[in-house]
Amino acid sequence: MSGIKIVTKNRKAYHEYHVLEKFEAGIALQGTEVKSIRVNNAISLKESYVDLNKGEAWLVGSRVSPYLQGNINNHTPERPRKLLLNRREINKLTRQVQEKGMTVVPLTVYFKRGKVKVEIALCRGKHFYDKRESIKKRESDREMERIVKRIR
Repeated sequence: MSGIKIVTKNRKAYHEYHVLEKFEAGIALQGTEVKSIRVNNAISLKESYVDLNKGEAWLVGSRVSPYLQGNINNHTPERPRKLLLNRREINKLTRQVQEKGMTVVPLTVYFKRGKVKVEIALCRGKHFYDKRESIKKRESDREMERIVKRIR
């Protein structure tokens, strides 16, 4: 993953959903949004999702903080932003989302060759018992790491 600078991750997505398939999408941003993300890492994916309508994909609910050195033409922090995907990918996601329990959520935002990219994923919601199982697995992994660390 050389040349890729991760800006932010949506850690809650892995806890709330089973990730089935991942896609890389470009994102249509205004100038001050790019500057804010590049300089301040000022983007939040909490409670954001991807809305698919009329053959377009939109990132809804994400927040890009205004650029502090920006002027009166600064951007609106919580506006929907268009995601740039191939027609084939949008059609595939639209078909899959029509199934019960399927959704599309953003996982990470990163820079790749100077462009802002968003990794989105087709997901299925977890049940409560799946979440408890994930927590148990994470705790046991941490305990194993502690034991291995003590042995060394």
